[in-house]
Amino acid sequence: MQELTPGMLIAVFEEMFGPVLFWAMVATAVVITLAYLYVLIRDRSLSMRKFFLAQLSMPVGAVAAIWFVQEVTHSSYKDLGGPIDLIAYLGIGALGAVGMAVLVYTLQSLVRRGPAFNEER
Repeated sequence: MQELTPGMLIAVFEEMFGPVLFWAMVATAVVITLAYLYVLIRDRSLSMRKFFLAQLSMPVGAVAAIWFVQEVTHSSYKDLGGPIDLIAYLGIGALGAVGMAVLVYTLQSLVRRGPAFNEER
């Protein structure tokens, strides 16, 4: 492995998760991101109340992401081989936390749009 290219990363992730699950995760991430951008453009501001509630969900997202990877890859914590594995798990947890916060903020904005919930309006 001489170079780290996007094609190689896609091949590794497809091997880890399987092609169907990997591309389903990519499609889900794209849909959630587009919905988040729609909400930000529609509301023209960031609601601090929604943002705070979304931040409260971040630990759940971190734990869920690590659990998901453990289940899908059929590995356990005893399989951790060194510092790079710990760094990978921290990255997985961080991405899961941010993903959960974006998802929760987006869902709050799409479900509750009334003036009682938006304190900026």
